[in-house]
Formats: sequence, structure tokens, C-alpha cells
Amino acid sequence: MNSLMRRKILFYPVTFLILTFLSEITVSGAFPETYGSDTVDIQKLYNGRAWRNLYYRIKGDQFLFTTEFLPGNVTVEGKEYGNLKFKYDIYNDELLIITDHGIILQMNKEMIELFDMKYNDQVYYFKNLDADSLSILSGFINVMYEGNTSLYVKYRKEILLLAVENKYDMFNQINRIYLEKGGTMTQVNTRREFLNLLKDHKQQVHNYIKSNKIRITRKNPESFKPVVEYYDKLQQ
Repeated sequence: MNSLMRRKILFYPVTFLILTFLSEITVSGAFPETYGSDTVDIQKLYNGRAWRNLYYRIKGDQFLFTTEFLPGNVTVEGKEYGNLKFKYDIYNDELLIITDHGIILQMNKEMIELFDMKYNDQVYYFKNLDADSLSILSGFINVMYEGNTSLYVKYRKEILLLAVENKYDMFNQINRIYLEKGGTMTQVNTRREFLNLLKDHKQQVHNYIKSNKIRITRKNPESFKPVVEYYDKLQQ
């Protein structure tokens, strides 16, 4: 047996062991030499499992905004961690983090309370709502505005089967807008529904939208924000 064949025989078992380790990795014991006394906190942050992209054959992607990792911060069980890099998978409603060792982990969603991400010079804030039979909204939601009246956005993606040339599946993004007023959460599907929820200041809100040339559309959730902020000021 020549030396090249011996190297090949050794290579495959070692490679298999490495890949098996990475597929099962959690933070426990993985990075203690780097973080010393902070190991427990880092284990909490990196509590998750190695991520694999299962959707590479589908046109588009499952992420919010971009496939690049974005800078941000996260609060895990009451502790805040900063200067991190995230991707938000809105198809599965999961947060991915890249470690200092270059490993991509799907974080333990149940432990995450808050996170934020910066994209195009804007910071987006998210909180994790528990699933509740009495609530119409759960999981990670974008906190667009919070006050006496609050505005939230739930970003989702769906897979459209054979949507490209009747051959390829494709990701399609859906933005769902929610308005919380008087302790009641309402999903807003149209401009009319939105304005109807603000009808106690109907004329003032209408004049504000007209004078500021605001085009309210679900494709641009940000378009709802200034209107809700203005309405909230009228409530004071």
C-alpha cells in the first residue's frame, strides 16, 4: 500500500469524526480556554446547535434583510451580550449567531428575551413573545413603536412551490402588522383597517398623513410608524 493510499484511508475517518463533532456541538466545554471565568456566561450565549442550510436549492433565502451577518446585541435569560453578529431566519423564526471560532449556531430560542440588529444604518429591535392561546402574536416580533398605542411587525417567509419557471421553489416574504391599543392586539391587513383603529382622531390623523405625503403599505412597515407616533401624542 503506497503512502498516498494510507493518507486517504486516515483522512476519511478523521474527517467523519470532525463533522460529527461539529453537527452535535453545543457551547458546553467548547470554548473554556478562551473565556476563562466568563465560561458560564458564554455557554449560556452559545447554547444552541450547529446550523446547516437546508434550503440551498430554493430561490432566494430564508433571512431578513440579507444573507450577511449583521451587528447586534442579545439578551439571554436577563444578561445582555453585545458586539455580536446575527442572521435572523424568518422562515423558521430562529436566530443564528457566529462565534469567535467561526461556527454558526442556531441559538436556543427559549432562552432569548430580546435582540437587535443593525441594517443600512438603522437598528431593529425584537422581543420574544411566548406562545399563548389568548394571543394572536408569538415568537420574535419587531418592536416598531411602544407607547399607549404600540406597533409591531412580524416578518415571515413562505415557500412558493414551483414558482420560478414552474421548476424551482421560491421564498416569498410576508410582513404582518399589529397594533396594540387599550390592551387589545389587532392584526392590520389594510390601510382602511389601520385608520379605523385610530378613528377617535380620524380627521387629525388624515390631515397628518396628507400633509406629510405618507403612503401606508405593508410592504413598507416603517410607513405605519410616524402615524402611530403622531396618534399617540394626540392621546396625551
